[in-house]
Amino acid sequence: MQAAANAIEARGLTKRFDGRTVVDGVSLEVPRGAIFGFLGPNGSGKTTTIRMLCGLLRPDAGGGFCLGHDIIAASDAIKREVGYMTQRFSLYEDLTIRENLDFMGRVYALADRRRAVHAALERLGLAERADELAGTLSGGWKQRLALAACLLHKPKLLLLDEPTAGVDPQARRDFWDEIHALAAEGVTVLVSTHYMDEAERCHLLAYIAYGKLLARGTGDDLIEASRLSTWEVSGAADAALAARLRALPGVDMVAPFGTALHVSGCDAAQLDAAIAPFRGRPELDWRRAAPGLEDVFILLMQRARGTLQ
Repeated sequence: MQAAANAIEARGLTKRFDGRTVVDGVSLEVPRGAIFGFLGPNGSGKTTTIRMLCGLLRPDAGGGFCLGHDIIAASDAIKREVGYMTQRFSLYEDLTIRENLDFMGRVYALADRRRAVHAALERLGLAERADELAGTLSGGWKQRLALAACLLHKPKLLLLDEPTAGVDPQARRDFWDEIHALAAEGVTVLVSTHYMDEAERCHLLAYIAYGKLLARGTGDDLIEASRLSTWEVSGAADAALAARLRALPGVDMVAPFGTALHVSGCDAAQLDAAIAPFRGRPELDWRRAAPGLEDVFILLMQRARGTLQ
């Protein structure tokens, strides 16, 4: 076992299915106690990468360490120290909350199973619903139950695969409050998400598309590295205007934000020259805007598709 400051260190992870490369040479480091966000479109390789990192899937090339254990040679040791929450609810709907947790405690062979179940019920606010069938719960309560099951054996690393898909905003906020509390206790969290507000809650981010790691860093790092210059235009900012702006040289991206448009380019001078004829129109209100993570990830996606050089 290798002692390390990082919970995860991976180099050149590659995985192929039926001759198609779904993860292509991914390398990353995740510090202990960090909340590390994985972003990218569906089919980008996020879940496959997560499964390789926790020893559930053997890479075809590359390797690394998870919690100091070799991800290839010591996959069983990794599984004992990791909690893995899948996107789809995977517990038993015909068992109660308590019965599900008790069953998972048996799976983990916990020495003091009853105390662990009680602690999980209390921590996730499930005690008053402990005797309700899992199948009758809303999405948010199922999510709490799934997280409670992941925490029973006190893992050092949580792997969360789009854990808030299909739950309401309040349940998402409560979930993230708990994730930050766990990180403060030293638990490392690797989470994949499509939500930009959730990405902003992560300490570090990585963006994956078509199996390749395109960017990594804090949210501020990624925004700065993009070198995006952005204007916001409101007023008569309709689809016709968006189409005209997209066709202009120097405009790399036009995205609707409510009743306004964000117009962005990687070359500030070219962008300013492109929109200059439109800025004098009285029905349009132009103002400088700070690019956000969503702007950056749209840009990265366009580059990955080869539609932007």
